[in-house]
Amino acid sequence: MKFTHLNEAGSAYMVDVTDKQPTVRSATAQGEVACSPEVLTALREGAVPKGDVLAVARVAGIAAAKKVPDLLPLAHTIGVHGCAVDIELREDHVFIEATVRTADRTGVEMEALTAVNVAALALIDMVKGVDRSAYIRRCGITAKSGGRSGDWSRELPGEEG
Repeated sequence: MKFTHLNEAGSAYMVDVTDKQPTVRSATAQGEVACSPEVLTALREGAVPKGDVLAVARVAGIAAAKKVPDLLPLAHTIGVHGCAVDIELREDHVFIEATVRTADRTGVEMEALTAVNVAALALIDMVKGVDRSAYIRRCGITAKSGGRSGDWSRELPGEEG
């Protein structure tokens, strides 16, 4: 197996994408925040003391997608041309899905994953006073399109619809 961010000597380096042509690419990631029934009720009723948790989480996820090169040292600076963060209250968790789009030389999988995770962290930050046991679970890429490797999709293990 060859890792693209390691050179022949095994040292980390940033892959040179200069010669690649920009193409339309997208990636979708999903994740969950497990939390107490009390938090889910407060979210449904808009009664969390810190305010509109879902709006803050959504905006945090979008902002995070644009900051990936600042967080991941080998990530390329690319144009995030579209980012949607959808949050849904389910029976026993909060479901988060982010889709990021670009027309650039490399994919946006890390941007989608970062959007989901930071949205989840923002949600936890806003509810931690009510539920200190909230946590992120089942986070991963569920689809990508474009680029040399083409289209790909999967369901996360244990995913609930």
